[in-house]
Amino acid sequence: MKKALRRKKGFTLIELMTVVIIVGILASVSVPLYRAQIKKAIASEGTALVGSVRSSERIYYAEHTAYTDDKDVLNLETFDNKYFDWGDVTITLTGSGTGFSAAAAGRTDSAADGITVTINETGDISYTGL
Repeated sequence: MKKALRRKKGFTLIELMTVVIIVGILASVSVPLYRAQIKKAIASEGTALVGSVRSSERIYYAEHTAYTDDKDVLNLETFDNKYFDWGDVTITLTGSGTGFSAAAAGRTDSAADGITVTINETGDISYTGL
């Protein structure tokens, strides 16, 4: 009888439960990190949008020695992306037109809801909602 028990090979229930617990712990750590990386990737679309606003503002400043808060004057293509919309971009002037801040808010009907990307005349970019 003892020889029959020794020939059986496999995993015990304790070993299987240990593996399941370890996999659960790894999943609970990795899912929030994965979601954070997804939000950063979504925010890159907003970064491209405000970057084009900054480029247009710099061209406008070279011609008029002041920045503008009128989006129509900047001659940008009004394009809509998956997560950020040109209509949700706001431009705020600082220092009597010697500086500006452009902010793009994520679409409310997308995964970018709550994410805002902001850039200023020096190219400093900040993110909220990540």
